[in-house]
Amino acid sequence: MGLLLAVDVGNTDIAFGVFREADLIQSWRLQTLRGRTSDELWLLVDGLFSHSRIERPSVDGIIVGSVVPSQTGTIRSMAERYFGITPFIVEPSSNAGMPILYENPSEIGADRIVNAIAAFEQFGRQAPRPVIVCDFGTATTLDAVTAAGEYLGGAICPGVTISADALFQRAARLPRVEVRKPSRVVGQNTVGAIESGLFWGYVGMVDGLLRRIEGELDGTAVCVATGGLASVIAPEIPMIDHVDVDLTLHGLGIVWRRNRK
Repeated sequence: MGLLLAVDVGNTDIAFGVFREADLIQSWRLQTLRGRTSDELWLLVDGLFSHSRIERPSVDGIIVGSVVPSQTGTIRSMAERYFGITPFIVEPSSNAGMPILYENPSEIGADRIVNAIAAFEQFGRQAPRPVIVCDFGTATTLDAVTAAGEYLGGAICPGVTISADALFQRAARLPRVEVRKPSRVVGQNTVGAIESGLFWGYVGMVDGLLRRIEGELDGTAVCVATGGLASVIAPEIPMIDHVDVDLTLHGLGIVWRRNRK
């Protein structure tokens, strides 16, 4: 049985997932470096494959969702040269398989549409219910799907790490701090005050957006979180029902299987 290699190219990380049919059997993350060549990328991927005892010839399909155009060509070149496979590139407006109600579908990032597809298939279709996906990545995106499985739109905010970096860069006397849940809301020193403002301020912002987005949907939405900080922030937001850090990879797998059929 052949394997599928799913590649999610984000602004901060590149996630790789290996599927056997619908089962995600292995996943890895590499830092997104704009200057990295296809040969350099292959050396890293080959090492990950070897460590996990996955044979390159077992891969008979590759799908790529990318929000970094400069890296899309690098991934394509690596796939064609070292796997002998022309990868399937997700284009949200043409081959993702979800009806889009956005004014300009070409503006939607591949990650947003595959997240919406995965969340609706896993948590929204059976009821059916509207779905809201909250992706805590470089940017924090909130995307709404109707109960009929249509991509409606959403909101885009600076990611919490971007907010922390901006505060450090623009305020001369404030130190750079790690984004984490502080022990108390009322900080009793500068670092504690910044940690509180970043973390609890972000929790309040996302919670408020989720409530307002649900108010524009027809029915009670199921809310799904993903992204690097989802496991840290999501537990503090009562509206979030599920956390799936591999949601984007699962969405890529679903798009692949739909197009293969």
